[in-house]
Amino acid sequence: MSVHPDIAALLDMIQLGTESGARIPFPQLTPAQARADFEASSPLLDVDPPPLAHERHLALPMRDGTQIAARLYAERTPHCAEPLPVLLYMHGGGFVVGSLDSHQPLCRGLAVDSGAAVLSIAYRLAPEHRFPTAFEDCVDALAWIGREGPAAGLDPQRIAIGGDSAGGTLAAALAIAARDDRSLPQPLLQVLAYPGLSPQQVSESYAKYGSGFLLERETVDWFFKHYLREDADRQDWRFAPLAAPDLAGVAPALMLLPEFDPLVAEGRDYAARLRAAGVAVDLKIYPGMIHEFLRMGNIVPDALQARAEIGTRLADIFAQQMGAGRS
Repeated sequence: MSVHPDIAALLDMIQLGTESGARIPFPQLTPAQARADFEASSPLLDVDPPPLAHERHLALPMRDGTQIAARLYAERTPHCAEPLPVLLYMHGGGFVVGSLDSHQPLCRGLAVDSGAAVLSIAYRLAPEHRFPTAFEDCVDALAWIGREGPAAGLDPQRIAIGGDSAGGTLAAALAIAARDDRSLPQPLLQVLAYPGLSPQQVSESYAKYGSGFLLERETVDWFFKHYLREDADRQDWRFAPLAAPDLAGVAPALMLLPEFDPLVAEGRDYAARLRAAGVAVDLKIYPGMIHEFLRMGNIVPDALQARAEIGTRLADIFAQQMGAGRS
């Protein structure tokens, strides 16, 4: 397969912008500048559905006494009498960029396609907040659903966790944390879209796709320079879930990997590790796609199709759990 023609046109446009100086790569920007650039480009990529019937801004308490922002999306208002299943979603952006706004179209779409609520969280970003703050914020958000979810009309017995890119990394690590701490709500599914999973970026796919396919090796290095405290953090499974010694007992996984992505090899490796540990894995490779394709609804219909597949899988697993609870 070759890169999808519409994706190829996007890559050509990015390359021309870089050569002309109209586009400045992240490693040449400050984190604040990179965030502004990411936010400005996001609406060009994706199709934002109209606001849903229920969209609520929340402030979730963290373990250090601070709060993070979150948004709850649902097609109908959740009620305690009829609680909604919920997807806890972590946005991508290399732990440095990305926001509730940049991923709003994706989260709205997932709420529509699944019929569930989607809770998107603004975990704290680096370099202001280095590893493991983002991971701890995700754990605290999951714990909040367990404590406060019923009052908010959310069903902590029907919960999934998910994310794209760095958000997928956080979701994979959160699945391990939930297995190890049974006081947390136990996810029925982890949705991992092109996650980073390896301690080191030395795979064959990094060599093949680490330049010219949107996610550049130099950009990944720049992200991790801002995120990690020291090189030893690379061996921590909260940063690199492939470093976890044991994956048995984590939630079943739906993995979505684009064919032309530096991260595709470690995604395949993680799927193999999960299967070897007895974890059910549905691995989907999307031909012709690149990193970030889930947020490219304006570019390729494959993005909307993949999102619909996620929504269908979530709806099915939540319905099965509802049926099991009534039996």
